[in-house]
This record gives sequence, structure tokens and C-alpha cells, in this order.
Amino acid sequence: MSKINKTESFSRYEFKFLLNHKKAKQIESEIKNFMVLDDNAEKKKNKKYFVRSLYFDTPDYSNFYEKVDGIKIRKKFRIRSYSNSSKKNPIIFLEMKGRKNQKTYKLRTQILHKHLDYLLDKNKLMLLLNFYSKKNKVINDFIYESFKKKIEPKILVDYHRRPYINKFGLLFRLTFDTDLKSSKGSSIFDTKNKYNFKDCVAGKTILELKFERSIQPWFHRIIQNYNLMRLSVSKFAIGMEQNGYGSETSN
Repeated sequence: MSKINKTESFSRYEFKFLLNHKKAKQIESEIKNFMVLDDNAEKKKNKKYFVRSLYFDTPDYSNFYEKVDGIKIRKKFRIRSYSNSSKKNPIIFLEMKGRKNQKTYKLRTQILHKHLDYLLDKNKLMLLLNFYSKKNKVINDFIYESFKKKIEPKILVDYHRRPYINKFGLLFRLTFDTDLKSSKGSSIFDTKNKYNFKDCVAGKTILELKFERSIQPWFHRIIQNYNLMRLSVSKFAIGMEQNGYGSETSN
């Protein structure tokens, strides 16, 4: 039986901005001269798609504190799906996302739905190696950190995303993320209706700029015209704080 070894990798700069909805709509209107909707959003009725991530952290919240403290070399794991239900057998990814100095990198591998429980149960975790290659870095690093650092699922983050890509083929991507919510959770899907999602940054849009080499001149003008201030906005950190993780009152 051939084992799954396929991984996707991304390396890029990421800038984030926190905007009110009015300003976000104004900027979205302007960028349409240079950008088009991503195909995944274009085919949706409301031109945006749903994203759910289940983030892992250590018992002492080291990933959370590394983000808050601005540690330049760091990484974390998450399970990502573009559905909030397991009924339609949605695509699921295990992702390793990190930062090396100024650049963000991401590696991901698709996980078969029937193997999802293996990721969440340390007694079954090693069984993944029966199906995924030992050369699959995402799987192997996840197994290592599960046992060495005892990472475990902590927080679920949901939002809706409207993504734009450059009309001219350059790696220059803008995403508008809204309806950010978070909940404590131990699985990517809430099969028992026990999750309690809370609104995060209500009334705001998170604008993310992702590029490989340099910011396009026309977007520099948008930054100046709208007085955009780059912020260290992390959906993971927002969700953790919203649900009391990392504070002295956390259990």
C-alpha cells in the first residue's frame, strides 16, 4: 500500500490590518482594478467561504506566549476545514504554520476524514504512520510535538473569507476576513453541540496582505490614502485570549 507523502508549502510575507467594515468595503472597491476573486470564493453565492481552524498548544501555552512576545522563530499546528460539519465528508488539512524572522511559512498535508480521530488521540497517533509516509514532514513533526511537547487541541476559530488574487499572475493576495468567532474545543467538528462560540473583534474586518517579494505600488497608495497601520493580529491569539487561555485564571 502506497503511503501519503504529498505536502504543500508556502513561504511569504504577511501584513495584517484591522479595519472597520466601512473602510474595508472602500478598499475592496478600489482593489478590483488590479485583483479578481479567488475561484473558491467566486463560485459561492455570497462570494466568500467559511474557514474553521482547530489550534493546538502546549499545557503551558508556549505557542500563545511566543506569539504574544513576538518571538521571531516559532511554529504552531492546526487542523483546518472549510466546513463546520462532518456530514459531507469535507476536505481536512493538518497544517504547520510558522515564522522565521520576517517571513511566514506554511506546510500542509491533506488528512483523510477516517484518520481525523488519530490526530486527536495519542493512543492512536502512531497509527498514522501506517498511512502517511515517514517523509511527510507535517505528520512527523506533529507526532514529535504531540509526545515531546504534549501539544493538544485548545481553541476553535471560525470566520468568513473573501480572497482576491492578482490579475497579472504575481503572488500578491489580499483576504478580507469577517465574522470572527472562537470557542474552546477538542475536535474540529462539534458532534455533540457543546461548543460555545463567542464573537471576536465585532464590527471589524481583518485585512491580510500576502506577497512573495514586494508590495505593489498601487497598494502602497492605498496604505497612504487610508492611513493603514500594520498590526500584529493573530486569530489564534485573539481566540485564546477571548476564552481565558494563558491568563492566571485559566484552568
